[in-house]
Amino acid sequence: MSRTNFHSVKRVVVKIGSSLLTKGGKGLDKTAIAEWVRQMSVLKHQDIDVILVSSGAVAEGVARLGLKSRPTTLHELQATAAVGQMGLVRVFDDNFQQHKLHAAQVLLTHDDLSDRQRYLNARSTLLTLLKFGAVPVINENDTVATEEIRFGDNDTLAALVANLVEADLLIILTDQKGLYTGDPSVYPDATLISEISVNDERLNSMAGDSRSGLGRGGMSTKVRAARLAARSGAATIVVAGVAEQVITEVIAGADIGTHFLPDVEPLVARKRWLAGQLQVKGQLLLDAGAVNVLKNQGKSLLAVGVKSVSGSFARGELVSCVDDAGVEIARGLINYNHTDSRLIAGKSSTEFEHILGYADDLELIHRDNMVVV
Repeated sequence: MSRTNFHSVKRVVVKIGSSLLTKGGKGLDKTAIAEWVRQMSVLKHQDIDVILVSSGAVAEGVARLGLKSRPTTLHELQATAAVGQMGLVRVFDDNFQQHKLHAAQVLLTHDDLSDRQRYLNARSTLLTLLKFGAVPVINENDTVATEEIRFGDNDTLAALVANLVEADLLIILTDQKGLYTGDPSVYPDATLISEISVNDERLNSMAGDSRSGLGRGGMSTKVRAARLAARSGAATIVVAGVAEQVITEVIAGADIGTHFLPDVEPLVARKRWLAGQLQVKGQLLLDAGAVNVLKNQGKSLLAVGVKSVSGSFARGELVSCVDDAGVEIARGLINYNHTDSRLIAGKSSTEFEHILGYADDLELIHRDNMVVV
């Protein structure tokens, strides 16, 4: 996606780094936060979905507790994050409320995005929040995450969230203007790169690590994040958060920051992921009506259109949808396990609760989690 096409963006993930949020570790920069929220509110009122990934819980905790430096042990980091998270939630909620918008706190661990069932739950929750018009404010769940399941930095978290919700654009606000041809503090003649492909091999030598000591990521993590976001077809902009009207200017197509170009379009990326990179665990035999709905109307698959279910699968795993001739029509992530799917096959969603004793989703496979093949 070129900058000139950013006006067509419908869903944006905005990531704000610790150094920006906390004035270099001195405490939350409430003036700057109010301005970023105002700009995100402008996007919301333009019918653009906004998801915010916020760093700063540990840095704010350090400031609130009066610590001289960022803790190093895991339990101290978790405790510091718990204190700092209170400040983050309060300031974002207060500011979004001023623009008649609701903020929603979402804390994620790596397990939430690697486990199929939890991935589907997280995706459904975030998409529902967007449907409600809320702004999800996401942070890594530092208070419970262990070293083995940490994302490592919120740049990576932001990219994975962009994959999760199929965002068009990831905006990473940082304390640098963007990616330079070399470290500007070492090479005075280094120049800002306006646009570069995520597959450009030069990226491996251009990005340096964080020097602020506040966060866990430097420019190298931003390059990695851009490459991760590109897996679902999302473009990435790395730009100085202090730039005037930075978020709205990016959406307007201004030539600021570094634009990382993805190598595939979003739909192609989604199809490639669902159709080729996940193992099919089951099969649904569809009636003619369901086949028509999926092929020609682009709607979700309802249980009433399923004639039979085969295979063994859990909620969130990939299943194949076939017609009477055995021809595959679609693939998607299913909302019910194989046992419950068999019980509700051919039934109306109004019967789910009576049959199963619960009703998680009205659709057997939501259209957002399906590709027609």
